[in-house]
Amino acid sequence: MRTTIHASGPVPADEAWDRYARPQRWPEWAPYLLGVDASADRLVPGMTGRVRGPLRLAVPFTVTEVHEPGAPGPDGTPAGTGSWAWDVRFGPVGLSLDHGVEPQGTGTRTWLTVDGPWPVLALYLPVARVSLEMLVRRGG
Repeated sequence: MRTTIHASGPVPADEAWDRYARPQRWPEWAPYLLGVDASADRLVPGMTGRVRGPLRLAVPFTVTEVHEPGAPGPDGTPAGTGSWAWDVRFGPVGLSLDHGVEPQGTGTRTWLTVDGPWPVLALYLPVARVSLEMLVRRGG
C-alpha cells in the first residue's frame, strides 16, 4: 500500500529541512524516537544507521536519495524544496519512505509518502502525522 500525508506550519522551510537533514535532530520532532545512530552527521545517499524506539526497538535504515533545497527544478519543483528517501526494515517487514519540505508563505509544507504493508501503515501513519505536525511547528 502506498499513501501520502501532509502537514503545514510556521517553521521556515530551511529550519524544517535542517530538522530532517541532521539525524541527531529527529527525536526533537519525532518524540517516539529515543535516538538515532547514523553513519554520517547529515543525510547523504547510502547513509546507514538505526533508529532507536521504545522497548529497545532498533530499526535499521538506508538513505536512498537526497535532494537538497535549491533553485526551482526543471520539473516545476519550487525553489527551496528539499526531499529525501529511505528504506527501513524490521525483520520481514520493510517500508520505503519519501519525505519532503517546500516553502509555503512564511512557513513550510511537508509531506511523507510511505509504501509498505497496510497493517503496518495503519499503526504507523497516526504517529507519523503527529511527527510531521511537530516538524513544522515552532519548538520542534
